[in-house]
Amino acid sequence: MALTDKQEMFCREYLIDLNATQAAIRAGYSTKTANRTASENLSKPDIQCRIAELKAQRNDLVGINATYVLNRLVEIDQMDVLDIMKDDMSLRPVSDWPASWRRYLSGFDVAEMFEGRGDEREMTGLLKKIKWPDKVKNLELLGKHVDVQAFKEQASHEHSGKDGGPIRTEIVSLSPQAAAEAYKKFLG
Repeated sequence: MALTDKQEMFCREYLIDLNATQAAIRAGYSTKTANRTASENLSKPDIQCRIAELKAQRNDLVGINATYVLNRLVEIDQMDVLDIMKDDMSLRPVSDWPASWRRYLSGFDVAEMFEGRGDEREMTGLLKKIKWPDKVKNLELLGKHVDVQAFKEQASHEHSGKDGGPIRTEIVSLSPQAAAEAYKKFLG
């Protein structure tokens, strides 16, 4: 079934921020019913299919795919502090940093350090704080991506009978009354 112009616009607007309600409003649906309309639209197979098509087109256009994501995760995993620091623990100039450090750095703070008070106050140095990406989270994402399931909790359940032996089973035919009595006896 072909989409209406509004539905097509909804699909395109949805890709902007993945906010269905706002996409409905931007597509021209009533603001009063946008939430409900958005939910209804997202549940329609034709609209789901069109959104998937548009996402695939966008991904092709910008070159984002599973390989791209995996390569970026590997780059983050291979970031080494020696790439940006000298042996005396001072930082190398940012222009000398590898591209991965410049792209994936999570935070960088610089604070001036002073000694003394008033007119006698002197700057004694700079405190530089670098926050790099969470390596454990990155490994977790890598593990999920390549399906190694390294972080999947492993649980095993074993059941055994008396004294660790096999579970004894008996198949018997009971009348409804006898079954009820056996059940009561079982429950204690």
